[in-house]
Amino acid sequence: MNFKKTNLILGWISFAIALTVYLLTLEPTVSLWDCGEFIASSFKLQVGHPPGAPLFMMIGRIFSLFTSDTAKVAMMINTVSAFASAFTILFLFWTISHLLKKILMKDREKASWSDSFVVLGGSFVGAMAYTFSDTFWFSAVEGEVYATSSLFTAVVFWAILKWENVADEPGANRWLILIAYLIGLSIGVHLLNLLAIPAIVLVYYFRKTPKVTRKGVLKALGVSVVLLLMIMYGIIPGIVKVATVVEKFFTNTVGLHYNLGLLIYVGLLLGALTYGIYRTQFVKKSVLWNTIFLALTVIVIGYSSYALILIRALAGPPMNENRPDNAFALLSYLNREQYGDRPLIRGHLYNAEVEDIVYKKPVYVLNREENRYEIPYRKPEAVMKGRKVLLPRMYGRSPEHRQAYQEFGTIQDPASPTTLDNLEFLFRYQVGHMYLRYFMWNFAGKQNDIQGHGNVLNGNWISGIRVIDSALIGPQKNLPDHMKQHPARNTYFFLPLLLGLVGLYFQLDKNARDFWVVMSLFILTGIAIVIYLNQTPYQPRERDYAYAGSFYAFTIWIGMGVAGIYQFLKKHVGAQTSAIMATAICLISVPTLMATENWDDHDRSGRYTARDIASNYLNSCSNDAILFTVGDNDTFPLWYVQDVEGVREDVRIINMMLFNMDWYIEQARWQNYDSEPLPFAIPQAKYEAIPGSSIFVRENEQWAPVDYILKFMKSEDPRAKVKLRSGLDVNYIPTHKLILPVDSVTVVSNGTVAVNQADRMVREIPILLEPNGQILKNNLAQLDILGSNRWERSIYYTSGGFDGSLGLEEYYRTEGLAYRVVPLKTPYESILVMGGIDTDSLYHRLMNQFRWGRMNAEDVQLDYYTIRTFSVIRFRSLYTRLALELLKEGDRTRAVEVLDRCVELAPSRVLPFDQYVTGITMPGQDGEIIHHEGIIEAYYLCGESGKANKILLEYYNTLVSNLQYYNAMKSRQRSSIRREINEAMFQLEEMKNLLETYGQDELLLQLGITGFGS
Repeated sequence: MNFKKTNLILGWISFAIALTVYLLTLEPTVSLWDCGEFIASSFKLQVGHPPGAPLFMMIGRIFSLFTSDTAKVAMMINTVSAFASAFTILFLFWTISHLLKKILMKDREKASWSDSFVVLGGSFVGAMAYTFSDTFWFSAVEGEVYATSSLFTAVVFWAILKWENVADEPGANRWLILIAYLIGLSIGVHLLNLLAIPAIVLVYYFRKTPKVTRKGVLKALGVSVVLLLMIMYGIIPGIVKVATVVEKFFTNTVGLHYNLGLLIYVGLLLGALTYGIYRTQFVKKSVLWNTIFLALTVIVIGYSSYALILIRALAGPPMNENRPDNAFALLSYLNREQYGDRPLIRGHLYNAEVEDIVYKKPVYVLNREENRYEIPYRKPEAVMKGRKVLLPRMYGRSPEHRQAYQEFGTIQDPASPTTLDNLEFLFRYQVGHMYLRYFMWNFAGKQNDIQGHGNVLNGNWISGIRVIDSALIGPQKNLPDHMKQHPARNTYFFLPLLLGLVGLYFQLDKNARDFWVVMSLFILTGIAIVIYLNQTPYQPRERDYAYAGSFYAFTIWIGMGVAGIYQFLKKHVGAQTSAIMATAICLISVPTLMATENWDDHDRSGRYTARDIASNYLNSCSNDAILFTVGDNDTFPLWYVQDVEGVREDVRIINMMLFNMDWYIEQARWQNYDSEPLPFAIPQAKYEAIPGSSIFVRENEQWAPVDYILKFMKSEDPRAKVKLRSGLDVNYIPTHKLILPVDSVTVVSNGTVAVNQADRMVREIPILLEPNGQILKNNLAQLDILGSNRWERSIYYTSGGFDGSLGLEEYYRTEGLAYRVVPLKTPYESILVMGGIDTDSLYHRLMNQFRWGRMNAEDVQLDYYTIRTFSVIRFRSLYTRLALELLKEGDRTRAVEVLDRCVELAPSRVLPFDQYVTGITMPGQDGEIIHHEGIIEAYYLCGESGKANKILLEYYNTLVSNLQYYNAMKSRQRSSIRREINEAMFQLEEMKNLLETYGQDELLLQLGITGFGS
């Protein structure tokens, strides 16, 4: 066998298979979460969220140039992830073959055909196992940075193994320089690649040290940690931090234009590095120091991709997060300062009390008009009482965090957690729930894709082995069909895990040095990330993507496992037969099984849901509207369709989470596409002078117009200010009772209120703030816009019932997916029923205009986050509300059409049935019990009892099978799903009431629903 040639060909075959799989299952448009932001920022080279990914942006931009159709830009940038992932598989194949060859083919002259076959077969099995693994496949088909980050990890790890082959040859250090350059480049994608440094240092140590000792290994690991910290906390922020000193000197002292000092600094830095390379090579002739200077230089060259962030921020694109157009702003951007700090090594637990607030760290802001850097305020820092603990894990202070600490631990006294309680949370939640669970998803099996917070129904790992799964998630004998058939229910019967453990033992036994290299990569990209992230409970999404590097390392052992099986079989049958059998058995039982199980829930090839619903939000708005959004998934897809596909460029999207930031408030004053600058009464300098993000609200029973509040907030009169503990005088809001006047002429003339509804119009809208409390800067800016706008531009919200909505829900009107603020009061019953409905416009949009991304197509599977974000709460309730309103107007025909359309788009296989089908009974705003009709009751009211009964019967069978399953569980398992059990019982009671109310005695008798209260 020509091993070298075959190794090369099989590697590329692995690449081709992976690329084909990822292109076939690629999402053809934008996905949820950060994908919309990354695609939009790549397409127009805009500035995304900190700390940015400039290299990914540049690569995405290049890929986007291969299409002239903006509707296909997202697919092209998603293809970046597909290619990066396929190349990762290529280098994984060659990495495994290198490590296996060192064990089975030490003496290449005597290497047998069977040994060569196993090396190649094991490499192929390991590469294919990672190809079809849950976490890696998920990232491979969407426009995110994690696939590209994985490629950098794979390449640098492979490169150090290539160096190992030629370490004693002249010019071998070129591989080390390549690694340094790749590390520098990877900073422009994601920092996860840096965690490969300890493994790289160990390879170097083992190859260059004649006698390996435990002390030497520890020293090598110590050096690797120093290198890691030097890059993370030295080079990355350090270069920019020194730049701020030089920049401030040349701007404030010398008087040069801002950023000229930065250019001078870059010239001095490159000159110093060039001089160092020259001197170490031609004067001192020191190979070590020359290599160090070269490595440092290429890291800086790779890191220089961040120049794109500064350049594009200066250009002022529509998306310009943090506006890092100078050295100080860039440093804040790199340090992710807008996200706050978390304790890592030492800190206080959640029960620590605040002793004092100190203002130490100055915040430098560029005054562009005066061309100098100023300190408008200093950062507030809380001084806590009590002692600090080592590895503070339970530090979140919100009530939901405290509840989770008790659920994931056995805290005896919640008011006074101990060190043991803290460590228990570390192992049970952060390690167990937020890492080992993800690990088992990839190598044992996955229950479903519903986000899990510790109960037995959602997001657990499973194996497919009844005895083990029963202990983990309940009995399998009575498992309902809809749970068995869930697309994301994937069972591997422990086979990938077992094969990986065989490979782990095999490598440890045959080559302990390489074992510890792989183990260091496994731990540093797994458990070490757990410690570093220090995540609080109830994360908004599953975080398995953060540990893809750890799963990469484990698939190396899966490849090694083929050799372990081969060694065992060789004792009983011939070598060639053993090689073929081991490879075939492992190939079928691991990657083939994983591909079969994972295909349906990873195939996004026909899904356009995020794109279409984002367009629906924008198309719900009138011309030149202002749309307030809440978070990631109701913002980033909207940014994408507007920035890339040009949908409704007249609508101004305002993200309320970002509206706390001064730079975002300033950008709202800019022209954005066809959207005119937003109106503000308070000048930008006043917002920037507010320390932190909060404004004090004084209790006062006197009502005041918003205009007066805005004048008061920008006043320099000492009576309009309060003194903080820092000694700074700041403005405050003098009353908690505000009035938003209504300009009746304007709202009627621009169509906000129809002429025939003018008699219902209120003259003013009251806004109540918390007395003697605080509002955030985003609420102040929102009040500023509401007051300054004077009803000229229509105002919309994507949601209600959150802090940023200012209690305006009673004045919402549903005209599409977004809620329009109108001066017509409708009692705010609950978050499901907010304001009134414009039946004509809503009917037109739901029945004729809106698209839903092929959500009901047979080849489309909606994942949990798509269902949760867009559909369950809003979709059925939106159609049902419209139908009921049409029925009130006497339009039964159109009401039935609306309900039929809802069922057509959202049958139970698309959106699982839930409480919104039967109706919801819940407390209203004033504590009274409110009932919201579901689609079943809406059909009854329309006289379509046959259609109602069909849905009710299907949902009834689902609930009964669920309760039978719950009843078969152990009491401890049932205790974790009390809410689900109670909800199922309540829904059956609702069904009974519906059947009795609407005279469906025959079906009631058939189902035997006589009373479920017990």
